[in-house]
Amino acid sequence: MDITLSRYQNTSVFESSSLSLTDVKLFQERHLFFTSHLLNKRVRRAQASAISCHFVEQGLHPKPKPKPLSNGHDVLKKETHVQESRQMKGSSSGLCGQIEKLVLCKRYRDALEMFEILEIECGYDVHVGKSTYDALVDACISLKSIRGVKRVFNFMINSGFEPDLYLKNRMLLMHVKCGMMIDARMLFDEMPERNLVSWNTIIAGLVDSRDYLEAFQLFLTMWEEQSDASSRTFATMMRASAGLEMIFPGQQLHACAIKLGVSQDIFVSCALIDMYSKCGSIEDAQCVFDEMPEKTTVGWNTIIAGYALHGYSEEALDLYYEMQDSGVKMDHFTFSMIVRVCTRLASLEHAKQAHAGLIRHGFGLDIVANTALVDFYSKWGRIDDARNVFDKMPHKNVISWNALIAGYGNHGRGIEALKLFKRMITENMIPNHVTFLAVLSACSYSGLSDQGWDIFESMGTDFKVKPRAMHYACMIELLGREGLLDEAFSLIQNAPFNPTVNMWAALLTACRVHKNLELGKLAAEKIYGMEPEKLSNYVVLLNIYNSCGKQKEAASVFHTLKKKGLRMLPVCTWIDVKKQQHMFVSGDKKSKSHVQIVKNLKKLMLGIEKYGYVPKKNSLLPDVDEREEQMLMFHSEKLAVSFGLMNTSDSTPLHLVQSHRICDDCHLAVKLMAKLTGRVIVVRDASRFHRFENGKCSCGDYW
Repeated sequence: MDITLSRYQNTSVFESSSLSLTDVKLFQERHLFFTSHLLNKRVRRAQASAISCHFVEQGLHPKPKPKPLSNGHDVLKKETHVQESRQMKGSSSGLCGQIEKLVLCKRYRDALEMFEILEIECGYDVHVGKSTYDALVDACISLKSIRGVKRVFNFMINSGFEPDLYLKNRMLLMHVKCGMMIDARMLFDEMPERNLVSWNTIIAGLVDSRDYLEAFQLFLTMWEEQSDASSRTFATMMRASAGLEMIFPGQQLHACAIKLGVSQDIFVSCALIDMYSKCGSIEDAQCVFDEMPEKTTVGWNTIIAGYALHGYSEEALDLYYEMQDSGVKMDHFTFSMIVRVCTRLASLEHAKQAHAGLIRHGFGLDIVANTALVDFYSKWGRIDDARNVFDKMPHKNVISWNALIAGYGNHGRGIEALKLFKRMITENMIPNHVTFLAVLSACSYSGLSDQGWDIFESMGTDFKVKPRAMHYACMIELLGREGLLDEAFSLIQNAPFNPTVNMWAALLTACRVHKNLELGKLAAEKIYGMEPEKLSNYVVLLNIYNSCGKQKEAASVFHTLKKKGLRMLPVCTWIDVKKQQHMFVSGDKKSKSHVQIVKNLKKLMLGIEKYGYVPKKNSLLPDVDEREEQMLMFHSEKLAVSFGLMNTSDSTPLHLVQSHRICDDCHLAVKLMAKLTGRVIVVRDASRFHRFENGKCSCGDYW
């Protein structure tokens, strides 16, 4: 019996899985008769062989058996054949019924194993009905079993079964859902008869596999043959247009949908909102949303995601509260999206409300939403809250691990980031390129040079992850932090690909910190050449020429900047206080409480002088213009911090977002203000996160 079971386990054509106790009993009952029958047959053969040998040894011959009448023999043979056919038919019909029951109970793997038994026992002569094939399609789709698809389809062909159009469409869907698009396209092309379901299935498969142009070609062929399409067809083609980021075909599809009267369909409307958003026309997306006869959860989520995609975070948050007031049910996607919006806005209060709503609506264990919370809390200084959410998650994916590792790294806690990375490996979670970016950044921010190089070298050897430009940028920063500028420059030159802007920017930062003007000028010129339309590159290059005393080159850059019509915008800083966002611009005196803010700021500046504060003028390579340099006292960061300290309790951390890289003077001032007041101040500038606490910054004064 053990041999029989082992044979079936070893020859399984489906994904390996251990048999349950029920399956073992089923095998035993079904094969007990066949095993005993084979053993008895072998014994009878052995006995007959022994008798024959005995007769030969004695010189005797066995008594000849009388030949039966031909008619009687034919009758006996026919009856035996009929009986065997009935037994086979009864056995196969029972197996088919069990397959359908297993699929109904969602025991898909067991159903495919039962189909294997049917195939081995009965061969291709058995009759498998339409309902059984239908059930097997569900099993293959649910398991994404490519081997199962091939086995079921080949059995249908070899058994001579003639599927109708419904079953052909089901077979087509099975191939599409399991990612077998080449086989699916061949099957579709060979179909003598097709209906709208056939076209929708193959087109949706092409869109899901990102073959958008082929999907459009097939859609045009369908339109020529049928001149008709369903709402599902238009929704699918909208996704293709969004994938291509081409608004013109989307507009044409929109017009066709209006003519056919399906533009108000909920699926078409949501697809249109998504298409217009991804193609850059948020106004058209809003127009479609406004015209929806019934605004569903998916509709609200889609328009909110559209605004968030284009950086309209405040508008996205306003729509979220409109959705809340409308009474429409929110799902885990709604809350995870709003948490991401709050991450961008640094809005702790709104994020807390979203967290509470997530739990209240029964999505407290959702992996996507909780990962978004881990990301938010870890970025904005609430690393303990992030760890608490992470530890309570029953299931974690690689994105969850990456978010917390990056959070530890952003706040200068590189040792904890490394420990978490090692635990991730221990728990058999496979790291990806984002994981290595997070852990290498953590090593860079915390100055863990040896550990960083060990991990960088292990990427390709131990984890088969090829280092990308972003990983090289981390290593350049790691070398630059230690002052090894020649080694950092050599790493750029010897990279297996063309250096990127981030790699040169990492070198430029190192040159700024260590005051290497010549190498910094080279890095700045490289960045300027790669992104000639980016304003900040002109500002950096202009300042570095001024610092080197190269007035002629500086004048040339300024002339180019003026010729292109580029204007240096003032630095802006946003702070969220009591659920309200406040914006400050350097030197702005329009605020209602400007007098009180400046008065409090002057008091703070006097207070930090006892900690050794001296204004840093002529900072090397600031990302601001000369006018900004002349009013250090009224930089937007200082105004925002002063306002936040005035309007929050002594235990409340401050969270700021800045449009530019924080200047040297403000970095020093905010660091000492945090020490003076005992507050935690988190600033997200154009470079990275800065967590100021007790006179120290998480960046280690390197940014």
